Amino acid sequence: MDSNDNSNNPNTNEEGTTAPRVSARREAYAEHQEARRERLEGRAINLKGLANASFVASHRAIAHIPFGQPILVGHHSERRHRRDLEKSERAMRRACELSDAAKAAELRAAAAGGGGISSDDPEAVQKLKAQLAGLKATQERMRAANAAIRRGKDEAKRVALLVELGFSETEARTLLTPDFCQRIGFASYQLSNNNANIRRIEQRIEQLQAAAEREDVTIEGRGYTYREDVADNRACFAFPGKPSDAVRELLRRHAFKWSPTRSLWVRQLTGSARWAAKSVREVLDAAE
Repeated sequence: MDSNDNSNNPNTNEEGTTAPRVSARREAYAEHQEARRERLEGRAINLKGLANASFVASHRAIAHIPFGQPILVGHHSERRHRRDLEKSERAMRRACELSDAAKAAELRAAAAGGGGISSDDPEAVQKLKAQLAGLKATQERMRAANAAIRRGKDEAKRVALLVELGFSETEARTLLTPDFCQRIGFASYQLSNNNANIRRIEQRIEQLQAAAEREDVTIEGRGYTYREDVADNRACFAFPGKPSDAVRELLRRHAFKWSPTRSLWVRQLTGSARWAAKSVREVLDAAE
């Protein structure tokens, strides 16, 4: 028996990934989501504080002006009155902007790990397969409905055929109501869009399955270490100290971002990331 055959290994899942590796990815993903949630919650708290400070500054700027006091045109106080009103308005506008940003950060923190299917999620393939199955079922249902509509000789027959397919009578009659182009049934663009989503998800599944089979990579270069961390799903650059402005700009230009929690320059491990990392390494290795 081939020693590399994992088909009978109880510690291997259907994607061919060993249990310890899946566990490591699951832990890394959970830690990443928790760190992201905490970071966003901290940002929301900070933004709220800044919003409150701007709100107070807005009121303080006009606290000396009696309520309802009009601008005394031509009076020596006119210039200061207008200046303070503008200052108060700017501070209030800033307070509203910061408050909105705080609310957005709170919503993002609450949704961390619960939005779309992230490639970092160790269960991403299983979730995508379930989504794919739903899209394929929808595609077949739309095709079957259009075929039934073509077979039906009158509306009553068409409704009966659609009900046999599992549509409610209300849904059937809605499908038989002409749209603005006088079309009935599911429009061709609906089938095309759904089919495009099917192909997109199939491609994502293939990419993720291929990624799950990769091994970690470590490359020592001139003044840097490059790593591909499969468990963390990140391409990483490490430097012995703070890189120069030119190197930091090079990294940013290739979509690498500084990760304070990892103390590394990282981006999600994709095919594009590997090509970008190769370009960065070529520049760094050629530097004098």
